[in-house]
Amino acid sequence: MNQSFLTNFIALLVIAAGYASPFYSETLKAIGFFAFSGAITNWLAIHMLFEKVPFLYGSGIIPARFEEFKASIKALMMQQFFTVENIEQFIEREEQEGGRILNLQPLLNAVDYDKVYEGLVSSIMTSSFGGMLLMMGGEEALLPLKQPFTEKMQHTLMEMVESERFKQALQQGLNAHKIGEDLTGKIEMVIDRRLSELTPQLVKEMVQSIIKQHLGWLVVWGGVFGGLLGAVFGFA
Repeated sequence: MNQSFLTNFIALLVIAAGYASPFYSETLKAIGFFAFSGAITNWLAIHMLFEKVPFLYGSGIIPARFEEFKASIKALMMQQFFTVENIEQFIEREEQEGGRILNLQPLLNAVDYDKVYEGLVSSIMTSSFGGMLLMMGGEEALLPLKQPFTEKMQHTLMEMVESERFKQALQQGLNAHKIGEDLTGKIEMVIDRRLSELTPQLVKEMVQSIIKQHLGWLVVWGGVFGGLLGAVFGFA
């Protein structure tokens, strides 16, 4: 049993009591009719927000204005949340907090140093030194260099990516403003795609699920204040 039905039902009971009671009959009827008129008027106003009522101009305004509703959602998302400035600040904050965006250690760990070594050996063997190395045992003669080469390469790359010059160059490449603009454009496309799926019926259901339960209190208070006015009228 919802608030609207209960309020109207109580108002009708008071009206019935006014006709049945030999005492304060007119006062009870005034309270009941005023309460019922206040409650039913507010209930009709709430109903008119969501449903088209014949001959009542302005009814069904929420589904009728669903295009404006969608535009308002997009404006709220893009102008208040996903602005270029907000995304830029987020990226810069992430860069400052521990350098998480600029952490290249996983990339260095993923490097296949064996292939780098094999590429070096292949280059040497196809160069003018290749014939000389063949006389000294070929590729096997270079095998003792593999481990020192790998360790040196790892150390050199680590020093390079940890240098201030490299980090500054990388930060310039990771232009927070440009990234923010790109992300904003993609977010806007996603929002447009999702909003295009909305229909007047879906918009109506969305708004109903958010506010209709709370709008029921308008019916309750309409009945209460109507009843109070009826009491004043009855005792006047």
